[in-house]
Amino acid sequence: FLAREQALAALDGRACDALPYADRVLAVMRTSATEPLREPVPSMGGLIGGEARDVRRSREQGPAVVDGLAGAAMEHALAVLETNASMGRIVAAPTAGSAGVVPGVLLALEQERGLDAAALRRGLLAAGAVGYLIARNATVSGAEGGCQAEIGAAAAMAAAAAVEMAGGTPAQALDAAANALSSLMGLVCDPVGGLVEVPCQKRNATAAATALVSAQIALAGVGNLVGFDETVAAMDAVGRTLPFELRESALGGIAAAPSACAWCAAHA
Repeated sequence: FLAREQALAALDGRACDALPYADRVLAVMRTSATEPLREPVPSMGGLIGGEARDVRRSREQGPAVVDGLAGAAMEHALAVLETNASMGRIVAAPTAGSAGVVPGVLLALEQERGLDAAALRRGLLAAGAVGYLIARNATVSGAEGGCQAEIGAAAAMAAAAAVEMAGGTPAQALDAAANALSSLMGLVCDPVGGLVEVPCQKRNATAAATALVSAQIALAGVGNLVGFDETVAAMDAVGRTLPFELRESALGGIAAAPSACAWCAAHA
């Protein structure tokens, strides 16, 4: 992926600034994933705000069902969606609604495994490569392919990043990406009130955990019957069969549940 960026830069007669740019991206990710843990800000829609800090405090006070690496990833993923919903600055990775998964996994690995800046850059580049392939060959838009195209792609990106940061092979990174994408295939996009808050925030946390599980399976050498390219194609095909109501219209799924509709009516 880095070689591709270097080649594109050469075609334009400019120096490749992919690594400095990666550092800037990581800085934004770090801020968006940590500030809500210190000072939560209510979302513009009023549906979320403070969940990341609540989860951290609960884990610290115990008993914790999810701790360590997965717990840290969960907290950071929740936090990014709070930043996004309160008009803060985030990195769409690959979209705003799925922006918590990649930073959640990257920062958790840094925090819990003591990884350095070079490892973070490698992870980000691996995530970018997988995201590029999905966007080029399918879609990362919830309006086109459902939440599987957003959260699924983000989980695939994060899984590949985790493998890269753990010293795995490119083949294992793609296996991890396929694991994550297939695990979330069919997930619909059903934001309550059309807001990127519920159920989006919690799905980011769940997807971060899925990415870590997918990476560990791949690192163990457990292969896939269906490879990454075919998994992307399958996800795209599934997305095309989803009805309009389940593709970011806020007319189906959780968005159409009585409690969600009652909240929308009360806040119209």
